[in-house]
Amino acid sequence: MKDTLLRFNDGLYMTCIWVAGLSVATMSLIIPWGIFARYVLGSGSSWPEPVSILLMVVFTFIGAAASYRAGAHMAVNMLTDRLPPNLKQAASLLVQVLMALICLFMAIWGAKLCATTWNQFVASLPSLRVGLTYAPIPIGGVLTLIFVLEKLLLGDQSHRRVVQFDLVEENEGAA
Repeated sequence: MKDTLLRFNDGLYMTCIWVAGLSVATMSLIIPWGIFARYVLGSGSSWPEPVSILLMVVFTFIGAAASYRAGAHMAVNMLTDRLPPNLKQAASLLVQVLMALICLFMAIWGAKLCATTWNQFVASLPSLRVGLTYAPIPIGGVLTLIFVLEKLLLGDQSHRRVVQFDLVEENEGAA
């Protein structure tokens, strides 16, 4: 059961990395197009800026979930590093519980924000619902909550090698 859960979370983690990476890559292509259209073609496009902002929101919330699991999130350890082991463990547990509460807040209130703004449309992209632009908030909250629960129940996975899902491993296992 533990291995199945870890493999699932490994896949979720890799998906987060890919989504965040593709968001940044796409954004780095869209912004130069906006500059080219405005200064070379002489007519600015209205879509590059709002799309880039949306991609930055996706990168931020989905990338933060991956960063949390990788142990690359921001942490101030100056005080906790000086604590005795039993207090250090209690502080770590408190941090995880507080993180879970923040994730629940993001998921619940982010979903309410999406629902409340669903019938509004982005002015510069009239086919895009405002509620959809806020969707990375609750999605990021749920993803981070999954990784927080994983850390609470299965321990820190940031130093474990992520299992890759490819045919080479399956073929090697059959040989």
